[in-house]
Amino acid sequence: MKKIAALLLALCLLLSASGNALAADESVEGTLVIYSSMYQFVLDMLDDAIRAEFPNLKPGNGESFFVYGGTSRLINRIYGEMEDDVLGCDMLLVAEPALSLELKEAGYLEPVAVPGAAELLRFPYDEEGYWYPVRVCNMVLAYNPELEAQWAEQGVTVPKTFRDFAMDHSLKGHIAMGDPMSSGTTFAAVASLTQSNHYGRQYLKGLAENRIQIITGSESIKKLRSGEIAAAMILEESVLKALRDAEDSGDSVTNLACIYPEDGVILIPSTVMTVCDEHSANRNAEACRAVEQWFLSEKAQKLILEGFMHSVFRTMDQVPAGSIDTNELIKKTMDVNWENVYRSREEINDAWTDIVANHLITDE
Repeated sequence: MKKIAALLLALCLLLSASGNALAADESVEGTLVIYSSMYQFVLDMLDDAIRAEFPNLKPGNGESFFVYGGTSRLINRIYGEMEDDVLGCDMLLVAEPALSLELKEAGYLEPVAVPGAAELLRFPYDEEGYWYPVRVCNMVLAYNPELEAQWAEQGVTVPKTFRDFAMDHSLKGHIAMGDPMSSGTTFAAVASLTQSNHYGRQYLKGLAENRIQIITGSESIKKLRSGEIAAAMILEESVLKALRDAEDSGDSVTNLACIYPEDGVILIPSTVMTVCDEHSANRNAEACRAVEQWFLSEKAQKLILEGFMHSVFRTMDQVPAGSIDTNELIKKTMDVNWENVYRSREEINDAWTDIVANHLITDE
């Protein structure tokens, strides 16, 4: 009996050791820097998870693997670094996928194989492996349900569509959105809404005539709750997090809600890319390959959901807390021609500056 017990104990120890080995990949080494536009609380979760998954991988930005910045600002940083032919990062996780097309064409990316990607992903990816979607941001409208009747008494109709948001002049001075010159998701929304098959440049004229306020998502939420604005174009994740934070602190959660526009939501699949050794900060494409594949694991996708973003997995039935079914959103999404966004980036920025930004400054 003692021998059997000893054998069972040895087997348990072996299985335990194997489980620990599976829990962490100690073969991945070196230094890693990732440029990302995800909110800091999400990056903190991902930081901890990467440390646990790859204990011998060193963060290249002080205590963090991530360098945070709005996508449009990161793009400007990347353009500057491209002049020296070397980026300050090894991987990128930015909001709008047009940059992936641009960096692939410029020869800055390393292909990474993800077996079974076609069956795994419900959003487009690069079939050569140069980029994959990792998270999905959802641009919506938001309002304060408690104040809708009061706005109506003032002759202001809370918009149910993106079109009305810009074209209904009862909203003049009572709407807000982010700055596409710093926010990649806002840039993507502007690029989509101004496509010729949607509302064209007339949409920008409508925003200018409606005296759009250009403020951050957090400022928009404050102004919606206080009654300073009637509606905002905003990321769903910003609203969902604000609602969860209010609920966790015991506050009312009836003064903020998403509007899923009747003319379509704008889904923005954010991509992950590995920079090839020739152009990367730490020449560590081998480690990046393992981390990129990890981002497309169930463990990482659940962290994406905790960050109030949608998963890219076909089989993922869970949605961000407070959201609606991802597949239903896909059915209602406004298409975005990412190739056109890449080719027309400067033109879109110029149109925004000339039609909206400069008009608002002139009128002040």
